[in-house]
Amino acid sequence: MQTCLILDDYQDAALSLADWARLSDRVAVSSMTDHIADRDALVSRIDQAEILVIMRERTPFPEALLKRLPRLKLLVTSGMRNLAIDVAAALARGVTVCGTESSPTPPTELTWALILGLARHLPLENRNLRDGGPWQSTVGTDLAGATLGLLGLGKIGTRVAGIGRAFGMRVIAWSPNLDDARAAAAGVERAETKEDLLEASDVVSIHLVLGDRTRGLLGDAELRRMRSSAILVNTSRAPIVDQSALVRALEEGRIAGAGLDVFETEPLPADSPFRRLPNVLALPHVGYVTRDNYRTFFTQAVEDIEAYLAGSPIRVLG
Repeated sequence: MQTCLILDDYQDAALSLADWARLSDRVAVSSMTDHIADRDALVSRIDQAEILVIMRERTPFPEALLKRLPRLKLLVTSGMRNLAIDVAAALARGVTVCGTESSPTPPTELTWALILGLARHLPLENRNLRDGGPWQSTVGTDLAGATLGLLGLGKIGTRVAGIGRAFGMRVIAWSPNLDDARAAAAGVERAETKEDLLEASDVVSIHLVLGDRTRGLLGDAELRRMRSSAILVNTSRAPIVDQSALVRALEEGRIAGAGLDVFETEPLPADSPFRRLPNVLALPHVGYVTRDNYRTFFTQAVEDIEAYLAGSPIRVLG
């Protein structure tokens, strides 16, 4: 009987959203609902498992960790891309790495939750209502007629654009590889440069893949090009924006606010400025956390394990 551990099952949902009983004659499955940041403590909890199921980027798997897991044979991650896994090191140690599908719909919807929450000051107005504070203390921002600037026009960015148009917004987009034809197909205008986009937008939303060309794409100089009334939303990856520069821009009021669902360190440290800044609407990386998406993750994790045990792995990464 092999052992399978599901890591970082924060909501204690994994075992109820897939038919793990299909594995019961070959694999003993259990989940861990807590996050273990300490490397030694983590190894002591998971080093007896032959199979690990992880949620994308909650717990990194660099070579240094993989070396301490000699029993590990199969690593299954949600999504078909996980930069927190050293896939080459895993393969070199004989560990098969498999992924699952992931829907672009949940992060699209959460992006708009952040945009609307910031535009209409929902956290403050809700807190005032609950705490007996002022009845109406803010003036909201109209989206109709405003400009939505998208950094990235892939699966998620294209869906965000469609909703922006439904709100009556002008939608523009830029990415390193975006051309006029693809922009036109998505019903948006292509900005010549990211600087043009930043200067023209009332809402800037990031939908790029993190890589060498996009890491630190928005630094102090770029943030200074944004309008003081503009908001920045990031549901993609935190390192695309220089985090220190973003804190300064928010503290100095050089942009109106930021909606953030991703951070360089997760869970977010207790002393992070993003926990206290009044012009930040921050969430604990829940963009992909929906019932249907989880059901896809864990059902396909079961399929990945079954296929591996049968000697024909599927959705293999690397």
